[in-house]
Amino acid sequence: MNSVGRFRVALVAALASFCGGAGHAEVPRSSFYALGPELCGSAPLAFPRIPIDMKKGFCAGLVAGAADGLRFPRGIVQIPGQRQFIVADMGGWGHGDGRLLMLDPQAAPGQRLREVLTGLDYPFGLAIGPDNKLYASMAETIFRFDPLSADPKTSVETIVHKLPGRRITLADGTAIEESAHPMKAFAFDRTGRLFVNVGAHSDNCLASAPKPCVAEQGSSPLAAIWMFTAPAGGVFPALQPNDPNPPRTIYAKGLRNSMALAVHPRFPDPGYAFLQAENARDLQDPFKPNEEINAIEPGRHYGWPYCYDLSTPSPEFGALLQQKGPLKNFCGNDAAYQPPLSLLPPHAAPLGMAYYRGGKFPELDGKLLIALHGYRPTGGRMLIYDVDEHGFPKPAPPPVRYQVSCSAEPSRPFRTDSGLAAAAPFAELIAGWHRVNGARPRGAPVGFTVADDGAIWLVEDKNRSVIRIDRSTSDPEPLPCDTRSTAQVDELARFVATNPDNRTRLTTIRKGVIEKHCLGCHSDFGLRPGQSDKDKDQAALRFMLGQDGWIYPGDPDSGRLRTRLRGLGAEKLMPPGGENLPKTEPGYRKLLDQIDLLVGKMVPGTRMRVKQGIPERKFSDRSGKECGEIPAGKVVVVTQRQASDRPGFSRFYRPADPFLNGECSDADGYYIRQNFLVPL
Repeated sequence: MNSVGRFRVALVAALASFCGGAGHAEVPRSSFYALGPELCGSAPLAFPRIPIDMKKGFCAGLVAGAADGLRFPRGIVQIPGQRQFIVADMGGWGHGDGRLLMLDPQAAPGQRLREVLTGLDYPFGLAIGPDNKLYASMAETIFRFDPLSADPKTSVETIVHKLPGRRITLADGTAIEESAHPMKAFAFDRTGRLFVNVGAHSDNCLASAPKPCVAEQGSSPLAAIWMFTAPAGGVFPALQPNDPNPPRTIYAKGLRNSMALAVHPRFPDPGYAFLQAENARDLQDPFKPNEEINAIEPGRHYGWPYCYDLSTPSPEFGALLQQKGPLKNFCGNDAAYQPPLSLLPPHAAPLGMAYYRGGKFPELDGKLLIALHGYRPTGGRMLIYDVDEHGFPKPAPPPVRYQVSCSAEPSRPFRTDSGLAAAAPFAELIAGWHRVNGARPRGAPVGFTVADDGAIWLVEDKNRSVIRIDRSTSDPEPLPCDTRSTAQVDELARFVATNPDNRTRLTTIRKGVIEKHCLGCHSDFGLRPGQSDKDKDQAALRFMLGQDGWIYPGDPDSGRLRTRLRGLGAEKLMPPGGENLPKTEPGYRKLLDQIDLLVGKMVPGTRMRVKQGIPERKFSDRSGKECGEIPAGKVVVVTQRQASDRPGFSRFYRPADPFLNGECSDADGYYIRQNFLVPL
């Protein structure tokens, strides 16, 4: 049986048991996942196993989700000596929407979370301090509190305040109404010193003509790690509103956003690690720049905004870095600029990092774990790094490869503008969180902690979930990691190949848009030297069909490909400069129209629209099981206007993925009432 067949068999079995099998665990009241009967963990900490691809011998259990009241979870820590945890829930990106929640994993589903503190401004960081008390951060403060107090609000004690937050003023007087990185990750070392991330106000610091970045200058720089020192005894005093902060040092600079910090238990002994995982600057190229792991040393500058990757000058500052002055040849000056210890996969967005210390997983003991939050194909993972005796990952000479996805290019070697690059190799604890239609959504892990029993507890904000990682007694087949299975992509590619008009359209699009404007911005589209035109067409088509949400056959208006190429909505326009192409390149608008025609006519059948004014537009599979609900106005491709096996129903091609729930996987199409559809 091939991998697609194994996936279908496993999914059908899981879904059948989910819909009524005996012995099922207590399932959260609703879930974005298709959950089967299998558990992860053992009583009283046994939770429904979620279908994400894990390292052999590990599993992930769903503890709580959106139906339990989670909105935007970002951090988690266990209350010392207790079975409960505290979860930092930002609520969203609004000011004052955040909460700290107490999680009791042994309570009944739906009753596991309760609010402890509310009205918080971007709560993110959580840690146990040297006094064994619980510490948390907001955009402008670090505070401690007692979550077990009768009224936790009265136990709040601020230890650092007036940090640069959402609204800031730069040293030159420039007012910033919405700083890009107001959240405060923080960490203590074993002597009680407190290290706080003060993120950059923007992506690359440019305001007008290239000049030194004001934000990283002066006595209170952004894009830096600030260190606060407690008095003798190692415990910070509680501050009143007008009290000064504890003594402060700018420990390191040039760090765009230090959301992941890991302090080795032996630090600050000489030679031991204090690590930062950098959320590097944005570029439209999906494969650069790389993220970074930096070994933080006092007084060093780590590049932002002038350098990225391994000593690569930022193009915006090219002229400045050639002029006389302290920034001349900055990226090549070892005394001024500290390159990263290792590269991380590009755009992976590391938001959590810690050394594993626990008895449950001896094979992980002392190793470095990093949660990658990014929405690009490199994100949605949890990495494991071997480290040396001082806690540093061990770089290896190139080529060192990282995983991308199972679509056009499963893996790539680490590379910079100068060529192949050294990096520390890693294994994957969570190997893939890519969306699988009908089984799981895409995920975005953030903070994690190691519990008293050695289990790893993780929060994931895209699906608003708390997850517990434990030992597994079985290892399911890995799920395909794309929105569409290989069999579905094969089918759609055959539809195009057997339609002469669409074959012509595809060749025109490949030559006029992809090869001319898109290569280098979105990988190579599977194109290789020496391919025939036919093979190039098929490679480009399969790449586009393999991307998350790019193409919905029959409905060009719904796909991200149209949104991006035409500059619609909030997403960035592609290719770069595309807004000028209709004016500068004759026929470019017609090329975009050819893409719409290719997508609209990809599946043989009749395109019809779901009628307005119908309250329940549900559809079902061959057996009559409800599979989802399609919004009014949605376009479907009808393959049988009057389904011969279901009178009164029309049969249509697979719906767009967001409308298909986890209980159906019908390769032959779906059924909807005839009177729900109207011609286009």
